[in-house]
Amino acid sequence: MKILESQPKLVEQVHKAILTEIAEGKLRPGERIIQEQIAQELGVSRQPVQQALVLLKNQGVLSDAPGRGLLVAAMDPHVVRQMYEVRSVIEGLAFRKAAENFTAKAKTRGEQLLAVGRDAVERGSVSDMIAADMAFHTFIYELADNPLISSAMEAQWVNSQRVMGSVLLSADKPRDIWDEHEALFKLVATGDGAGAELSARRHLDQAADFMIARLVVQLGSDNHT
Repeated sequence: MKILESQPKLVEQVHKAILTEIAEGKLRPGERIIQEQIAQELGVSRQPVQQALVLLKNQGVLSDAPGRGLLVAAMDPHVVRQMYEVRSVIEGLAFRKAAENFTAKAKTRGEQLLAVGRDAVERGSVSDMIAADMAFHTFIYELADNPLISSAMEAQWVNSQRVMGSVLLSADKPRDIWDEHEALFKLVATGDGAGAELSARRHLDQAADFMIARLVVQLGSDNHT
């Protein structure tokens, strides 16, 4: 982990750093979280670490360890399915509103994000693939111009990052979603709100099927090791 500088949003930085470690498989399900060690590695006091850990526990990423303390929670395919069901509905709305609000300026930004995503897949960087996917969807939320969409999606992305990281790390060849993203972007760019919403929901439903199938196989493999 990188040493963090003291900033007003230090708890948020610590939260992001711990979540990244989990998404990249450096902290695995069942592994105990040692507060003092994290504080030392990040170069911060125990207070922001403690606050970040409480937040991660409330979000279902961490759970109580036997005795005392916390550990990385196991992923439940049923909960993952529910998460994607919520994402499908909210993001369908986001893509529809983004299409209605699309501007010429947004076209350049969207094309840049698509290029970044394809580059991340080409390099095979799990952290960059997750970051690029989040950046593309965040761009759509911004175009939708409804702040409630972004706030509602924050909790969903916490666990989405974790699921994506686990599946991408275990895949021989990561699933390339950028053709789908490009198709969605074209619908948004042409102002096809209804088509964008329908395709976005289909995209999320297919992603859920893929992620859960891989996760079930992975969990089965872990149980036999």
